[in-house]
Amino acid sequence: MPPIGPLWQRAASFAAHAHRSQIRKDNRTPYFAHPVRVAMAVRDVFECRDEIALAAAFLHDTIEDTTTDYDDLAEAFGTEIAACVAALTKNASLPEHVREPAYDRGLAEATWQARLVKLGDVYDNFHDAITTWGIEKIPGKNFERAARALRLAEQGQKDAGGAIERAMAIVHRMVEDARA
Repeated sequence: MPPIGPLWQRAASFAAHAHRSQIRKDNRTPYFAHPVRVAMAVRDVFECRDEIALAAAFLHDTIEDTTTDYDDLAEAFGTEIAACVAALTKNASLPEHVREPAYDRGLAEATWQARLVKLGDVYDNFHDAITTWGIEKIPGKNFERAARALRLAEQGQKDAGGAIERAMAIVHRMVEDARA
């Protein structure tokens, strides 16, 4: 029997279950709020309706932050989505000086959907930082992560609908407005 319901809805349910006991760094927000906001940024802010991108947005932290692995995602959603989420996952077993360049290489070679979700992730985390610390006290690491995501987004294939270009412009403008 084929899966029931839209792909994004099944991905949201899967991610909600996987992140069910996690809380954001503010110690009060359920973690699942973050993947929901990333998916909403991809769909509503970046104007992308691609089902792979939306499912990956909901699932983007499941391998990195839960007991979910690539095989779990491949079985539930197929290898295309599993590969997209894997590209968004840092290998915590590697030392940082090896992990970060490996992550960048993998994301640069990944599908446009993975790079778009990364921009959505940066967009949400940046807004979280503004809410937490105020625009005048955003930690420098947020600016560095945004610049890095923008560099990676420029690489590889572009999507036919222009979502990458829209997302890059929005993230770039957000960073510039925060610096002003």
